[in-house]
Amino acid sequence: MLALTPLPIGHHSGMSTAAEISSLSSTLQELHERVTAMAEGALARGDEDMAHELLSVERSLGAALRRLRRFAQTRGV
Repeated sequence: MLALTPLPIGHHSGMSTAAEISSLSSTLQELHERVTAMAEGALARGDEDMAHELLSVERSLGAALRRLRRFAQTRGV
């Protein structure tokens, strides 16, 4: 059986820590916006269960994004 070795953090060769954090922030922002749009669509359709779950995911993504940005600012990255 072939064992898979996980890629180390910072595996994007040649990418600085600041660039990688910026890339992660952009990706989280895009996901946050997509989930927000889905939640709003679910609310418009009256699908409250789906909207509730998506809004919970949206809050978690928003918190992760804020935390990542705060970390980058405190580290001067």
